[in-house]
Amino acid sequence: MFDHAYGSYMKYAYPADELMPLSCRGRVRGLEPNRGDIDDSLGNLLFTVCFILFFAQLLNRLEDFEEAVKKTVKDVRLDNDVVVSVFETNIRVLGGLLGAHVMADLLKQRGEKMQWYGDELLHMAKDLGYRLLPAFNTTSGLPYPRVNLRYGVVNPLSRTGTETDTCTACAGTMILEFAALSRLSGESVFEEHARKALDVLWEKRQRGSNLMGTVINIHNGDWVRRDSGVGAGIDSYYEYLMKAYILLGDNVYLERFNTHYSAIMKYISQPPLLLSVHMHNPTVNVRSWMDSLLAFFPGLQVLRGDLKPAIETHEMLYQVTKQHKFLPEAFTTEFRVHWGQHPLRPEFAESTYFLYKATGDPYYLKVGQSIVEKLNTHTRVPCGFAAVQDVRTGAHEDRMDSFFLAEMFKYLYLLFSEKSHLPFDIDDYIFTTEAHLLPVSLSTSQPACEGNNTDLYTTQVEDLFTYSCPSAQTLFPNNPSFAKTIRDSYKYLTGVGRSIIEAMNLIVLSFLYSHIHSFLFVKDSQKGVYRVKLVAEVRHTPEEEEVVPHIVQLISPPFLGRTVLTAGPAKFGMDLTKQEHGVKGSIVKSVPYTACGHIENPIELQGHIALALRGDCMFAAKARRLQEAGAIGVIFIDQREDSSSAETPLFQMVGDGESTDDITVPLVFLFSREGAILTGALQEHQNVDHLLLQFKKCLVFSFFCLFFSFFFLYVFLYVFVYSFNHSFTQFRHSACQYSISTEMYFYMLIFYIFFRQMFKGTLKILKDAFILCCFGLI
Repeated sequence: MFDHAYGSYMKYAYPADELMPLSCRGRVRGLEPNRGDIDDSLGNLLFTVCFILFFAQLLNRLEDFEEAVKKTVKDVRLDNDVVVSVFETNIRVLGGLLGAHVMADLLKQRGEKMQWYGDELLHMAKDLGYRLLPAFNTTSGLPYPRVNLRYGVVNPLSRTGTETDTCTACAGTMILEFAALSRLSGESVFEEHARKALDVLWEKRQRGSNLMGTVINIHNGDWVRRDSGVGAGIDSYYEYLMKAYILLGDNVYLERFNTHYSAIMKYISQPPLLLSVHMHNPTVNVRSWMDSLLAFFPGLQVLRGDLKPAIETHEMLYQVTKQHKFLPEAFTTEFRVHWGQHPLRPEFAESTYFLYKATGDPYYLKVGQSIVEKLNTHTRVPCGFAAVQDVRTGAHEDRMDSFFLAEMFKYLYLLFSEKSHLPFDIDDYIFTTEAHLLPVSLSTSQPACEGNNTDLYTTQVEDLFTYSCPSAQTLFPNNPSFAKTIRDSYKYLTGVGRSIIEAMNLIVLSFLYSHIHSFLFVKDSQKGVYRVKLVAEVRHTPEEEEVVPHIVQLISPPFLGRTVLTAGPAKFGMDLTKQEHGVKGSIVKSVPYTACGHIENPIELQGHIALALRGDCMFAAKARRLQEAGAIGVIFIDQREDSSSAETPLFQMVGDGESTDDITVPLVFLFSREGAILTGALQEHQNVDHLLLQFKKCLVFSFFCLFFSFFFLYVFLYVFVYSFNHSFTQFRHSACQYSISTEMYFYMLIFYIFFRQMFKGTLKILKDAFILCCFGLI
C-alpha cells in the first residue's frame, strides 16, 4: 500500500506538495482552484517527501531514506513568497525535518549510512523556525494563524496580518517542535515563544470549569467561540500538554493536562460519547454531533492510563465505521452522517495502535485489518488513494493529503509489527500530532532553556496514573479479557450486526427503559441516567432529518427563470420554507471572497444578495459579517472542486456553537459546479437578479405558470384559427371581430401582469407564451 501511494506521488506529483490521485498529477498551490483554508497547509515545500523520511527508515529501507534526505536538502526552498498556516507548517514540515534529522544522526552515529550528513536538515529546520517566529509578534503572545515565509506578517507585501482570531489547537500545538528545535540547536527563542503561548492559553481557561474555548482573539485574549470539546479546533492542545511532559520532563505540563482532563471527564465525556459543551455553562451540550478528529482521544487516554473510557469510545467509533465504512467527518449522537466527507484521516488508526500496545488484545489487530481492507477496497485508485467525498455514496475526491502517508501507514505498520523487528526502540520516542518521532532523551541530554522551568501547579485531584504510565495488570489484575468485557456493552451500539431477535429484544428493553427513566432520574447519577436514555434513544430516534432542497433561480434576462440551481439550506437564518415568494435580489461578490475578515465592499453589498466562498471560518461568522454589511441574503459556494448536487447529498449548514438568533437573512449553499454557473453568469452579465426559495414552492409556482401559459397559448391559437377562417376580402367587414381580438389580447396582458405580480419571478415559459400572443397581435 505504501509503495503504491508513495510511488504514485513520485511518478505523477513530485516535486509538488501533494498528489491528486484522480487527475494523476501534483497539486501546486496557485495552479489549481483555490480550496480555501485547506490550501494554507501547502507552501511548495515538498510536504510528502518530508513526511516519508522517517517512514522509509522505519521500514529499514536505508537507501530510500538516504535518497529522500538528499532530495529534501536539494529541492526544498523555504524562501517562498507564500502565505501558509503557522500550525500546519509547524506540525508537518518543521516536525518532519526534525524527525528526519534525528534519524539521520542516529544512522550516522551507528556508522551504517549517512556518513556525509552534516546536520543539513537541522539547519533547514532552524531556518523555517525563524520564518515562523514573526507570527508570534502580537500583544498577547498568541501567534497569528498565518505567516508569509518570505515577508513575515507586518510587511506590506506579506498579504496577511489582518487576522484577529486563531483556534486553541493552532496556538497550543507548537511546543513539541519548537522546544525540540531549541534543544537541538541551542537557541532558546523557539521554546520561549511556544511556552508563552501555552501560558496565555492556560490563564484564559474558565476558572470554574477548567475548560477551554475553541477560538480565541490573538490580541486581547478574549474567547470568540466558547464551545469546549476534544475535537476540531482544540484536540492537539490537550495532546501537546501531555506529550510536552513526556518529551521535556517539565511537570507543569502534566499538572495542566491533569487539570483539563478531570474537567473533560466531568463535563464532556458521556461514555461512549464525547460531546462539546459551553465552557461557561458545561452542563449544556452545544451540539448533537461529533467530528472525526476526536478519534485521537482514546489514544491520548491510553497515555494517561485511563483505559476503560478509551476502550468505550474506541468501540463506539469502530461501530460507526462498520455502519458507514469510514468515520464521516461528523456524525450525530444517533451515529448518522452529519458531514459525509472522509479525507483519509488517521486518528482512528492511531487510537487502535495505542490500545493494542496497551492491552495486547488481538481484537485490535482485527480492527486494523478492517481499516486496511476498506482502504484498499474503497479508496485505492490507479494513481494512489483518493479521499471519500461522501461516505453515503462512496464518491471520490481528488485529494490525497500528506498526513495520509505520514500517519496512516505508519500507525498501521507499527500495529502489525513486532517491536523486535523495528530498527530502533520505539519506546525511546514520542509521536508528534503528525506522527513524527522526537527522542524523549531531550529532557535529560539537553538542558531546559534558561528561565523556562516552572513552579508546580498543584492539581486538586490525583489518581493512580497521575504521574505514571498505564498498566493493564494494575488496572485489571488477572483478567486478560477485561477489554472484551467493556466492549461488549457497546457491541451493537449502532444496530449493525445484530440479529432480528436481538434487535427485537433491544426494542423491548428500550421501551421498558423509556418508561422507568423518570424513576431512575431521582436515584441515579447524571451519567447513569444518560446511559439508560442512550439505550432507549438508539432504537427510538426518528429517521434521519430530511434536508429540504432550496433553489437559486436566475430570473433576469437573458435567463428568464430557465436556470435553476439546487441549493442546500441552513439550520439558522431566515426560514425560506415560510416565505411565500422567496427572496429576490441581485448578487454581489463579497470582498474578501471568504467573508472571514473585515468586509471591504459594504456599499456594494447593501440591499443585495452576497456571494461568498466556503472555508477559512464558520458559516455563521460569514453570515454575521455580511448581514452587518447590509446584505439581504447569502449564497455560499463550496471551495472543493467538481462537487455537485447530482453526486453529493445535500446537507444543512449549521451554526458555530453559539446562538444564531441574531442571523436573520436567508442562507443557501451551492456546490462548486452549480456555483461556477452562477459566477459565470455574474461575470458575463454583471447584474443578474436571483430568486431564493424552497424547491417545493418552485414546483408549485412552475405548475401555475405552466397552466396559465397553456391557457394563453390556447386562446391565441383559437383567435388565430378563427381569424384565419375569414377571407382577406372580408377583412374590412370584420372590424368588429378585430376589435374583439384586440380586446382579448388586452385582457391577456392584464392577466399576465396580475399573475406575474402574484407569483413574482416568472419562468421562461410564461414570458414566451406572452411574447407569442404579442406576435399574434402584430
